[in-house]
Amino acid sequence: MNRASGHPYPYADRADAGRVLAGALAGYRGRNGLLVLGLPRGGVPVAAEVADALGGALDVVLVRKIGHPRQPELAAGAVAEAAGERTAVWNDGVVRAWLASEPGTGQAELEAVLAAESAELQRRAERYRPHQPVQRIRGSTVIVVDDGLATGATMRAALGAVRSLEPQWLVAAAPMSCAPEGDIAALADDVVIPWAESTLSSVGQAYRTFGQTGDAEVRALLRLG
Repeated sequence: MNRASGHPYPYADRADAGRVLAGALAGYRGRNGLLVLGLPRGGVPVAAEVADALGGALDVVLVRKIGHPRQPELAAGAVAEAAGERTAVWNDGVVRAWLASEPGTGQAELEAVLAAESAELQRRAERYRPHQPVQRIRGSTVIVVDDGLATGATMRAALGAVRSLEPQWLVAAAPMSCAPEGDIAALADDVVIPWAESTLSSVGQAYRTFGQTGDAEVRALLRLG
């Protein structure tokens, strides 16, 4: 369910967006075992504001875009990991078009991109969770947070990974979206997007300041030092 706010758009930065999103999620404040999972890197500053406001624990669910072999900026899908569980989701239209154009080598090239992104996923898992797995998901209320939804593939992959770990209630949350909500709603028990169907062409347009979020900032927010 979208929860619009009276906040003026665009957002100042990710912290501002996180505070607005936390207000839209206020009904979850104080739930036992509440866990907020940010999507690195840009979703973690947003998730940190949500976790602080709602009194939840903060952790990450790791996601990597699977880029089109010829157009890396175009998402052919995404691969995600939470607590050692990994899942991939695909943008079927993009994949079908690619395989039709490259019937001989297309599948192998997609698998090569998937392997490379899976390796990067493992590297990030070791960096962001060096000594322990993600906090308890099974039986918990889990809110998955990104800084915005473009195609929605990244969020769908994250929700698939988390759903496989049997949360009691699963929420998809982001400050804004360029994508239709339907695919996300089918994977979550609740969808909270204050600025839904924004008509923007990119997530960055929803922010006055939209710099890169580095590993050091993510680790600091996770209190890893």
